[in-house]
Amino acid sequence: MKGQAKAKRALEIAAAGYHHLLMVGSPGSGKTMLAKRLPFLLPPLSQEAALEVSRIHSAAGQVLKGLVRTPPFRAPHHTVSYAGLIGGGAIPKPGEVSLAHRGVLFLDEFPEFSRDALEALRQPLEDGVVTASRAKASLTFPARFLLVAAMNPCPCGWYGDPERACTCTPASRQRYVGKISGPLLDRFDLVVEVPRLTPAELARAPKGESTEAVRERVLRARERMLSRQGRPNGELAGRALREHVHLSQGAEDLLQAAAKQLLLSARSYDRLLRVARTIADLQGSHGVEEGHVAEALAYRKTL
Repeated sequence: MKGQAKAKRALEIAAAGYHHLLMVGSPGSGKTMLAKRLPFLLPPLSQEAALEVSRIHSAAGQVLKGLVRTPPFRAPHHTVSYAGLIGGGAIPKPGEVSLAHRGVLFLDEFPEFSRDALEALRQPLEDGVVTASRAKASLTFPARFLLVAAMNPCPCGWYGDPERACTCTPASRQRYVGKISGPLLDRFDLVVEVPRLTPAELARAPKGESTEAVRERVLRARERMLSRQGRPNGELAGRALREHVHLSQGAEDLLQAAAKQLLLSARSYDRLLRVARTIADLQGSHGVEEGHVAEALAYRKTL
């Protein structure tokens, strides 16, 4: 894929550390194409994970020819019902969040999903499971997935575009962005802008790295994480995060300055630490240096 170097780098970081990613950009900027490339960067499922994923898909009524060996990629339409996304029904069945277990859940046109369904994502994003309770049964399904979302910057889609004028009022744009609550937005470790490229810019853009080259980096970084702490960096929090981050003095000073200037919450501070740790792992660095923190700060676009 030509161009979009920053977005492709964010995709690499997301795949390596299992960091939730939000892409913001005008129509035709390549957000969907980028998201569809993500499963090719992820490590194959282990035997245990393959069994988990296969059981979930079987419970949903899918006919399988064998174990699911590759990470699932689910991309439900924004008109999906609450039960379809989260799980439920008269006899509870897995929803899209469970069908994406150990894989990717891609939500395009993110603000267009129902508010109730979006808010219900917060619990599985935090706990990795979802419970569907009905009169006949109450079932708990695994739901540890990598969330990738894409949205336009405004209802018409052209806010900030250098060539097309936005027709939205400030109030309508605020309502559109406001469909995503602060607590849900806070679950994304990476928020990146994906600008639309003109045909001339696409023609001049150099050919990027092959998927295989990026995947090799991702696999090496994931192996470092698993050997060090037994899980991806995106799942670290609290004491475990601080135990394994290994900040240099320069990196710590930059983090403290950023926290003070940007008024970072404790959760936002941890997000920066997780992303910086993954960037360090991609570079094969034992500790997190100032440059790793500086790059992590670049993925903090505000809506």
